[in-house]
Amino acid sequence: MSESLPRLYTELAGWFHLLTAPAEYAEEADFYWGCLVDAAGETEPRTLLELGSGGGNMVSHYKRRLASVTLTDLSERMLALSRTINPDLEHVQGDMRTLRLGRTYDSVLVHDAVMYMTTEADLRQAIETAYVHLRPGGVAVFAPDFVKETFRPSTDHGGHDGDGRGLRYLEWSFDPDPDDTTCVTDFTYVFREGDGTTWCELDRHVVGLFSREVWLRLLREVGFQPVTVRPLIHSEVETGDVEVFVAVKGQARRESSSPSSNSR
Repeated sequence: MSESLPRLYTELAGWFHLLTAPAEYAEEADFYWGCLVDAAGETEPRTLLELGSGGGNMVSHYKRRLASVTLTDLSERMLALSRTINPDLEHVQGDMRTLRLGRTYDSVLVHDAVMYMTTEADLRQAIETAYVHLRPGGVAVFAPDFVKETFRPSTDHGGHDGDGRGLRYLEWSFDPDPDDTTCVTDFTYVFREGDGTTWCELDRHVVGLFSREVWLRLLREVGFQPVTVRPLIHSEVETGDVEVFVAVKGQARRESSSPSSNSR
């Protein structure tokens, strides 16, 4: 994982909701919630920990289905932005590789922030963090933007207006070294203030690129069983372009013989 955060999550964090608006996440949030419920079995999750929650866009859609949600992120500025739309939720600053809250949850969601794990050691640590924060039988969903098999060089653009100002961006993703475990997304941001002042900034995001086999191996080595791979079903995503890992923490041994347990 890059030790210096991209500028989007530091000095430019206040603009994040104009790059990617919370309203755009409703369909994706419904899909991940469905993954959690399907894997949980008879009892829907009531508590959830999100690692790398960023600006709180995803949770703004699923939080009403839960009794308790904890949001964590490495960037305090992103947590501050999340608090503007999720003031009712607990926010904790922490690194998903090393965070230890001393409590467990029914479910853990790790959305695209997991992409900033750039080595196998980083990725394994993030998976371990999810594992130790789950109760036996709890469910984790890991949602990387891509795995090595689905990655393709690409460009994208977008942005929004709001509160008297606006942002537009150009995004360019490529893999400068196919033999390592990273690829690169370069962003150009164009900002416009209410008085018409405009300026541009560049921002490089170095992210992890791992094969499906590596993901499955690490999940199982940490202790998740079973682990399934599901294609993201979304109206703006070609089926098969994005894969989601759904992993269950096995029941503790002392619970395995209980008729009421949801062992898998």
